Amino acid sequence: MKKLKIPSNLTTLAYNSIKEYILEGRLDESSRLTEEFLSTQLGISKSPIREALNRLETERLIRIEPRKGAYLRRLAPDEVTDLYDLREALETHVVRTANLTPSLLTELRQSLKRQRAFLKANDRTHYIEEDVHFHEELAQATGNSHLCSVLENIQNQIWLSRRNSYDLSSSTAPDCHEAIVAALEANQRDKAEAAMRNHVQNVKSRLLEFLEKSEIAETVG
Repeated sequence: MKKLKIPSNLTTLAYNSIKEYILEGRLDESSRLTEEFLSTQLGISKSPIREALNRLETERLIRIEPRKGAYLRRLAPDEVTDLYDLREALETHVVRTANLTPSLLTELRQSLKRQRAFLKANDRTHYIEEDVHFHEELAQATGNSHLCSVLENIQNQIWLSRRNSYDLSSSTAPDCHEAIVAALEANQRDKAEAAMRNHVQNVKSRLLEFLEKSEIAETVG
């Protein structure tokens, strides 16, 4: 992490920096984040660090153990199921209610093109960013800022489990996105909903299967 310049809002900047550090996949579930470590890394006092960590705990990205530090949360399979079920409900609502402007449809097409290019180049970081951007563009087209905020948090929590399983859905996601965009371009909302539902359920089932196999391997090991 880079040291922060003197900011106007230390807590927000600390929160953004720590969150980025987590979502970039630089930690595993046994890694410990302490106020002392983060204070040194970011070059700021412990007070805004503490507030930032509390906010991340509220968002269910970390768990804080008193006098020990903060750790990544490990999602149980039933939590993953609940999050994907909620995501499915929200994302199908998104494609049903999004304002389908020509500029939105053009951007979705361009995003899909970039996804395929990043996938072909095996550029994981940019592929994941573009995948998230695709869904964010659709959500923002609803004009519902609360929905966008909830979806962002769901995506972040899900990423705690998906960050080590990139290959599970990366090869199939662009085709699913293609079906969603084609249906929206034809203004066939029912087909768009079905395509989105199929997309979310497919990723959920693959991730749950991966987590189940991982638990079995840990038990045997």
